[in-house]
Amino acid sequence: MIRTVLSMLLLLSICPIARAGRGPEEIDPEKAKADPDFAIQGEYTGEGVLPDGTKSKAGAQVIALGDGSFRVVLYRGGLPGAGWKRGDDRFTLDGRRQGAAAQLTGEKAAGRIEGGKLAITDPRGKPLLRMGRTERKSPTLGQKPPAGAVVLFDGTNADAFRDGKLTEMKTLDAGTTAKSQHRMARLHLEFRLSWMPKARGQGRSNSGVYVGGLPEIQVLDSFGLEGKSNECGGLYGRRDPDVNMCLPPLVWQTFDVELTQPKRDAQGRPQENIRVTVRHNGVVIHENYDTGKKESGPHSIHLQRHGNRVQYRNIWLVEPK
Repeated sequence: MIRTVLSMLLLLSICPIARAGRGPEEIDPEKAKADPDFAIQGEYTGEGVLPDGTKSKAGAQVIALGDGSFRVVLYRGGLPGAGWKRGDDRFTLDGRRQGAAAQLTGEKAAGRIEGGKLAITDPRGKPLLRMGRTERKSPTLGQKPPAGAVVLFDGTNADAFRDGKLTEMKTLDAGTTAKSQHRMARLHLEFRLSWMPKARGQGRSNSGVYVGGLPEIQVLDSFGLEGKSNECGGLYGRRDPDVNMCLPPLVWQTFDVELTQPKRDAQGRPQENIRVTVRHNGVVIHENYDTGKKESGPHSIHLQRHGNRVQYRNIWLVEPK
């Protein structure tokens, strides 16, 4: 079953549907509501009987693919980071919007999404699973900088960034670098993915965070995907996140990064490598990762613009003592 699901998710990235045009990009949640698919996509939770016949709590992520099409991923035990962990069972269904509802079909189950409710049945229509829409928020969302922190962006202006663009929403557009350089012990930032249901793969709300000489921390609309090193939260090309904590597009998300400086000998020489822990929406996705570097001088924070207008806010850092 897991192998089948992984194959389906891979096809979502590379099959002909993945080569479809990227379509429009919307960065304003209020404007995105004009698309009826926006009200259907998102996360759902509940409990009942899964398509394999076992009873369990469950989570669902409904991925909008544009023009009324959806992919639904069901998770045994709950949503990623909230009951489901990498390696647990997943099941997929395809969806098609009909008016304000979406009809779902799958190999062993069918279903319907309407009015914030997701119902799964067997192929003959017997009820199996009932779920309700939920909107998760990171526990560090809106976190205030501690005393002594360096505040780079608080929504009042973009003066701390080269060519920084402050939007009408008081957010910072991707594609800018902090003017100042710092050694970092801790970084907090918040980001919001664009609404791009017709885009696929690396063209779907792509950005990235560069900090402290670390590998790029990828930013991408990989909601509902497997969670690879080139997807949201991955250390690009180096390490997959332990769990894909990517929330739906146009929902504010957080990265909290902690760098552990190496111990030093009596002459001040580092005796080990710098290590990093990354939390995505409050969940550890990289723990005590060895960066391979003993020293890291002051660096600027860079927010990559890879063809898309990912939005950022509440950016601050703490320097090591």
